[in-house]
Order: sequence, then structure tokens, then C-alpha cells
Amino acid sequence: MLTTDQKGIVAETNIAAVALAEGVGVAKPLGDERYDLIFDLGERLLRIQCKWAVREDDVVIIRCRRIRRGRHGFIRRQYLPTEIDAIVGYCAQTERCYYLPQHMSVERAAVALRLAPTLNNQARGINWAQDFELGATLRSLRGPIAQLGERQRGTLEAAGSSPAGSIGKPPPGRLSLFEV
Repeated sequence: MLTTDQKGIVAETNIAAVALAEGVGVAKPLGDERYDLIFDLGERLLRIQCKWAVREDDVVIIRCRRIRRGRHGFIRRQYLPTEIDAIVGYCAQTERCYYLPQHMSVERAAVALRLAPTLNNQARGINWAQDFELGATLRSLRGPIAQLGERQRGTLEAAGSSPAGSIGKPPPGRLSLFEV
């Protein structure tokens, strides 16, 4: 049986491994911060709080509070929007990491993600675990990926999303790949 600290280390390590496999830079804060990791998405940084998630039947539960021992027992406190950008939970039973954006992770006690349909086939208002898997979420957060194409004369050119140009023009003062 793992201790609470060991579970935290296992969760953090698995979360960092998935992010690195998706090409996301991962950093660890040096101070005593409320977040465990920093994800570098290129255009922005995300403060990530790592959690050990548990599977109960067909549901993965990610607790969104921090708990510490105080003089009179345990002190439970929810995260605030100024402290973290997201919570990512690692569930050892599913061997998956799940990304909860800020609006789902702050000022909450827990979030339940469904792995299988409910017994009464309810679908409205269900948070499906597959929709929150970390790898797919990171790909969508990073935005369109430039793809290398070939011009008719044989030289290479970079193209963005499909159709090309659908992501709009770059902000003033920044050159696009086509203006270089």
C-alpha cells in the first residue's frame, strides 16, 4: 500500500511523462507553491496541481481539495482561481491521466468522470472520462500544428490548419511563416 506522499510522486511522474510525450515542456517550481508542475505550451504556461484519482465502479473520482493536518484535525481547503490553472489526476486503475480545466477544478470538492454509460442510460450532464484524457487535451490546448507540405516546384513550405489560413493572421509585429 502506497503512502499519500508516494501516491503524489507516482501521479506527478505519470502526468509529467504524458505531457513530455505530447511535446509539452514540463517544469517543477522551486518554491512552496500551490501547484506541482508547470506546463509550457509555447504561447502560455499552465500551473498544474497533480492529484491521485481513484476508480469507483465505472467512475473516476478526482478530489479537488488540499488537505493538511492542523492542531484540531484535518483542514480541507479548495483551490482558488489565483492559485492553479488546472488539476490533472492520475488513476492507477485505468493507467490514465485526466485534465480538469480551471472552471471544473477550483472551488470544488471533487469531480466524477464516467468510464461507462449509466444504468439508466442518462447522457445529459455526464462528464465522460475519455473527453478529459490528458494527451488529447494537451493536443487541443497547443492549437494547430504546422505541417510540412511540398510546393509544385519541389521546395518545402509550412502550412497550418486545414484549410490553410483558418487560424487567422498573426498579431501585429509578429511574422507568419509565409512572411519570412
